Amino acid sequence: MPFKSAVSDEEFIRVWKELGSPSLVGKHFSMNARSMIARRQSLELRYKIELPTFNSQREEKKTLKKIEQTPHNVRRGIDIDKVKRVIVFSDAHFTDTTTTAFKALLLMIKEFQPQVIICNGDAFDGQVLSRFPSINYDQKPSVLEELKFCQYHLDEIVKHKPAGCELIWTLGNHDMRYEAWLVNKVPQYSGVDGFSLKYHFPEWKTCWSYWVGEHTVVKHRYKGGRMAGYNNLTAAGNTNIITGHTHVLCASPITGYQGTYWGVQTGCLANPLSSTFEYTEDSPKDWRSGFVMLSFDQGRMLMPELIMVTDEENGEFEFRGCINRV
Repeated sequence: MPFKSAVSDEEFIRVWKELGSPSLVGKHFSMNARSMIARRQSLELRYKIELPTFNSQREEKKTLKKIEQTPHNVRRGIDIDKVKRVIVFSDAHFTDTTTTAFKALLLMIKEFQPQVIICNGDAFDGQVLSRFPSINYDQKPSVLEELKFCQYHLDEIVKHKPAGCELIWTLGNHDMRYEAWLVNKVPQYSGVDGFSLKYHFPEWKTCWSYWVGEHTVVKHRYKGGRMAGYNNLTAAGNTNIITGHTHVLCASPITGYQGTYWGVQTGCLANPLSSTFEYTEDSPKDWRSGFVMLSFDQGRMLMPELIMVTDEENGEFEFRGCINRV
C-alpha cells in the first residue's frame, strides 16, 4: 500500500536531502522517525533513487551529557568536578512534629556545607488524598495544613544552607498526589497559580532525577521492596543509583570489571512510628529514620555515608562510629 501523507514526494525528498536523518525529518514534519524511514524506502523504490542517512543522531546522542538529553523539568544535574558533597534525604512526610532525623539534617548541613541538598521525594504526604481509608475515625491533616508543615521544614533548610548551595526536589509519588487529584477533579484549572506543588516552594527546583556527572543518579524510586538498592543497581548498569520510597536505609555495592558502584536507599526523614503510617496496622517495619551524605573526589563517588537515628525520643543518631545527640 502506498504511503499516504499530506507531504508531497517532492517536499519529502527535498527535506531529506537537506537534513539526512529520520529523527530530524520526523521533527520537521511532526511525525515519528519510524514513519520517515518507511516513507524514504518507498520513495527509493518508486523513483529508483538513493536517500542516504548522512546526519545520524545516534552518535550525537552518545556524546550528550545526561543532563542535556532531556528538559530540566525531567532531569537536572551538575558536573562532577563542581561538587564535593551532596546530602540526600527522602520520605519526610512532614507533620507538625520535627523529627530527630530532621534536626540531624540541619546539623550535617552546617557541618559539611554541601554543594547540593536533595529532597528525594515524598516531603508532602497527602493523607486526605490517599487511597487508604480513615482508621478509627482519625482526623487527618488538611492539604493546607500539610503544605504549611512542608513550608516550615523546607524553609528551615533554606535558612541553614550554605551560600551557592543548590536545592533540588526529585518528586515522589506522594508529592504527586497534590497535582494528580487536581488534574482528575478540576482539569480546567491547569496552569493556574497554586495548582502545582512546586509553586509553593520557589527555592526548590523540581525534577524526576538529578545527576552528578555521568554515573550517579538520584531519583525517588525505581525498583521496589527490601532489595530495591541492589536491584536498582543491577538494572542501571555502571551507575550509582540513590533512591527513597522504601523507607529502608542502606547501601549495597556491586564490584565488576568497571569498578564499584552503589545502590543506595535513603531511609525516611519521618519517624517510622508516626501516626502517618497507621495504615500499616502496627506491623513490623524494616524502616530506618535517617538520610545519606554522598562525597565526590577525583571524578568518582566515594563510599556513601549513612546517618541513622537510633533513639527518636532522646534525639540520638549514629554517624561515623559515634552516637550523637540533637
